Amino acid sequence: MSVERINLIGVPVDICSPENLENEILELLAHPGTKQIVLLSIWDLLKARHKGEFSECIKNANLIIPISKSIIKGARFLKLPVPERYNPFDVVIQILSILESHYKTLYMMGSNKKILRKAESNVASTFPGLRIVGRCVGYYNKNLEDDIVQAIFKAQPSLVLVSDGIKEKNNWGWKRRNRFSSSIFLYYKDAFAIFAKKIKRVNQNVFERGHEIFFEILRNPLKTFLIFPYMWYIIILLYKKITKSGK
Repeated sequence: MSVERINLIGVPVDICSPENLENEILELLAHPGTKQIVLLSIWDLLKARHKGEFSECIKNANLIIPISKSIIKGARFLKLPVPERYNPFDVVIQILSILESHYKTLYMMGSNKKILRKAESNVASTFPGLRIVGRCVGYYNKNLEDDIVQAIFKAQPSLVLVSDGIKEKNNWGWKRRNRFSSSIFLYYKDAFAIFAKKIKRVNQNVFERGHEIFFEILRNPLKTFLIFPYMWYIIILLYKKITKSGK
């Protein structure tokens, strides 16, 4: 097995080394049906602890890649096998590169028309061997959904890359999984805005320190209140540690 799955405070997290990522992607593509890759943040992990559609989506995902340093620290604190942490934009680039090298296809979904067009152009020039078989803007009228689902079903893309403007985020592909015969779904909110050069990707040094939250707060000051769920995460880890050592 190239991927090991651990359970961190009730939520599955996968351990997949960069050198095994290509094999894992190709294995997913080899199997029929809808597949899902989740880029798991600490906030997603906390949300997935509660019962509901998102929790079911995470628990049934084919590959769960941690992107928050807090997840790595939590696994280490509980003396679990420690996952490999990925920069979300870097792993999107890696996956697109893998698809290109095997002449696979891409469907782009999200953002507004201007950003999507620019992102598509830049993706096409960066990955010339990757065939883009369709696109759909975000914020779409609900009446258009059946046409969008049918277009993806007919195109059967190797990957559906979902970005901002899709309200259901990771849940979009999961909720409609029985309406597709193949395809991997991957949601990353900033993907198209970064490809279109509308926003800058997080500096690698900042990411390695786990300080990317400060840039998110600059973009949205309300995220300052994330300190409260983070404190709750620390409490849960301490409780797990104490109860585990007491057994």
